[in-house]
Amino acid sequence: MRATRTKRRRRVVRAVLATLAALAVAAAGLGGLVVWQNTYDLREEAVTVRRDGRALDGVLALPEQGKGPFPLVVFVHGDGPVDATHDTFYRPLWESFARAGYASLSWNKPGVQGAPGDWLDQSMDDRAVEAVDALAWARQRPDIDGSRIGLWGASQAGWVLPKIAAKDGGIRFVIAVSPAVNWHRQGRYHLLAELRRDGASDTEVAAALRRRETGLELLGRGASYEEYVRAVGDPQGMTAARWRFVSRNHTADASADLPALRGVPVLLVLAGHDVNVDTADTEAAYRRLLPGPALRVGHYPDATHALVKHDVENSSLRLTLTALCAPRALFAAGFLEDQRQFLASVDTEGAKR
Repeated sequence: MRATRTKRRRRVVRAVLATLAALAVAAAGLGGLVVWQNTYDLREEAVTVRRDGRALDGVLALPEQGKGPFPLVVFVHGDGPVDATHDTFYRPLWESFARAGYASLSWNKPGVQGAPGDWLDQSMDDRAVEAVDALAWARQRPDIDGSRIGLWGASQAGWVLPKIAAKDGGIRFVIAVSPAVNWHRQGRYHLLAELRRDGASDTEVAAALRRRETGLELLGRGASYEEYVRAVGDPQGMTAARWRFVSRNHTADASADLPALRGVPVLLVLAGHDVNVDTADTEAAYRRLLPGPALRVGHYPDATHALVKHDVENSSLRLTLTALCAPRALFAAGFLEDQRQFLASVDTEGAKR
């Protein structure tokens, strides 16, 4: 009996060891896959943009080969505390642009990763001035072609991109991803879209709209955060700092600045599952204010506001695994390639001039 038990123990131990070895191999393979999938064909250089007493810590992503000078895509963030890589979300885009021969420049928002200041203290004009400083800095670098610099911006950047173009007449192109036009219209659309998505009742929708109208009335007369809390009760995530940010920016409307982009090649990128921005409203405004062939519109029916595949974003597990193991596959089909083709067309048109 003892011998039999000993043999059984040995078999169990061997089975456990074999299983552990298999798991180790699988883990090593998975680790190798993750490393490979998160290795990009580009060179990243940590930079500090210094101009007029301001310092912006960022990343300059260059094509893997060559000394330049390279044309440049300057990234303008959307809402929130975004760092230079957007938690690595930007790297597949940088790689795509690098393969087209373009460098990319991005920086931490104020207050992010130790950067001085607080992004919640900024207006859209402040953000535009910040970008203009970065453009001037980039034009001084020997590895950047200062005559071939354009902008890439998403969401809230829709209010910033045309302001930059109005301040800097040398913008060569713009890629606008899910941009809003009017802050108030966008806010109402976003609220209703989220309520519909979450299955809110008519009573809940009516209450939310009343609350919103109260907030707009308070913003209109410059009310303090304390007044807002007294009026609505539960602030539902609205902090004092956020209230100050909204107070500075709630009148934003890109319609006033978009004409600065007339004649500039613009790629307007719109998603089919956008609960943040009314894409029909945005497209109508862009077509009205930017008539002519310089405006191109790309529709991605299966994408969310961030141009991530809808079915991927809807699953937390799938989103995490895709971001870890196949980050390039996060984006809607054709999104990366279409931007490369847009840049190629900009280069071709520029060469004809």
